[in-house]
Amino acid sequence: MIVIMKHLHEGHLYWPETMKPQQPAVYPQLAEAITTDVAIIGGGMSGAICGYILSRSGLTTALFERGQIGSGSSLANTGLLQYCNDIMLCDLADQIGEGAAVQFYKGCKQAVEQLGELAAELGTSSEFASRSSLYFASTEQDVPRLKREYKLLKQHQFEVEYLEPEEIAARFSFRKPGAIVTHGDASVNPSRFVHSLIDSAAKRFGLAVFEQTELSTAKRSNPGNRDSSRGWHILKSSTGYEVRAKHVIYAVGYEPEELRGKLVKSVMNRTYAIVTSPQPELYEMFSRYLFWETARPYSYMRFLEDKRMIAGGGDDESKVLLTSESALRKESEKVLGFIEGLFPTIQASIDYEWNATFALSRDELPFIGADPHTPGIYYCLGYGGNGTVYSMMGSHILHHLITGRDHPLASIVALDRASLLKV
Repeated sequence: MIVIMKHLHEGHLYWPETMKPQQPAVYPQLAEAITTDVAIIGGGMSGAICGYILSRSGLTTALFERGQIGSGSSLANTGLLQYCNDIMLCDLADQIGEGAAVQFYKGCKQAVEQLGELAAELGTSSEFASRSSLYFASTEQDVPRLKREYKLLKQHQFEVEYLEPEEIAARFSFRKPGAIVTHGDASVNPSRFVHSLIDSAAKRFGLAVFEQTELSTAKRSNPGNRDSSRGWHILKSSTGYEVRAKHVIYAVGYEPEELRGKLVKSVMNRTYAIVTSPQPELYEMFSRYLFWETARPYSYMRFLEDKRMIAGGGDDESKVLLTSESALRKESEKVLGFIEGLFPTIQASIDYEWNATFALSRDELPFIGADPHTPGIYYCLGYGGNGTVYSMMGSHILHHLITGRDHPLASIVALDRASLLKV
């Protein structure tokens, strides 16, 4: 399989500034043939988490990045970690059944907790912080559905509150028709997190890391054998070096070209994000919250460690990035308008702005699991607005599958899952 590199973002990015004055570690290009238990293709969030979890477990693991570590969609990631998803629990229950929907949501909550454990284990600052989320009704028409969501979350022991308009106004600087407050969410600096994971895994667990290394021409040494524990996958770098791996994970953050229209059913969206000038007073009052809304497409925001606000939204169905500064500024001002609607007295400039493309599956769930047709090939494709959470979930699902164990979430997010036939 040849993984086609995509240009995933355009604009003035914020996260590279937070890596200064230190520069991220640089890893070598593959310069010899190697043999490994697991080869991971992709050096972003999904690859980093999978690399850490698998190498920590004792599997010999090698990670390959065509460009530089953390230079793809991770740079456009806004760092919100929530167990609630783009598809609400009540809607997911209608789609796949209440039992499976609740199981998936609980898996997301566990993944947020596991991300916190990883951040603590790393011992370096990834700006991980526990947060609560305010999910508010954008219009009066959204209130009945929001109340249904609250009741279902509460029924299944999620830590959640419902706020009436008066309660919202008392706690915040705005009034909305209704809102849910969920507890147990978090935020993180995605760039620092990715680099810390890979650096730590390389030093502590022997993760082999290669940058500027494109792998192609994958084939099995015994293609007729369906037993993935026997035989090898043979991959070659663009410079001719061979990689022999028992298992191959594609953690590329977007759909490999070979899967388009075959296994993975997805659409590409374009999204916008900004970072404002510092807002110290608002930070002191509201930094413990992540804010988002019921409108689709929705807007969202949170505070950063340096007291700036990061916000995003305005998604549209397009895979073409805006390269015009004036066109991007027009969209950025719409995102700023969302912030100004929440905090009417704010005086904020747009200090950073970018647009990015991302994939969204038709049933709004990630693609995690084994290739249905090729033993020993796996995917960790965290499609949607919850990619980091899905990456954490995916690392554990794939670890189970690679070591011959079932995982309770595997059938829900499998590439050949039944829910894709209904949308």
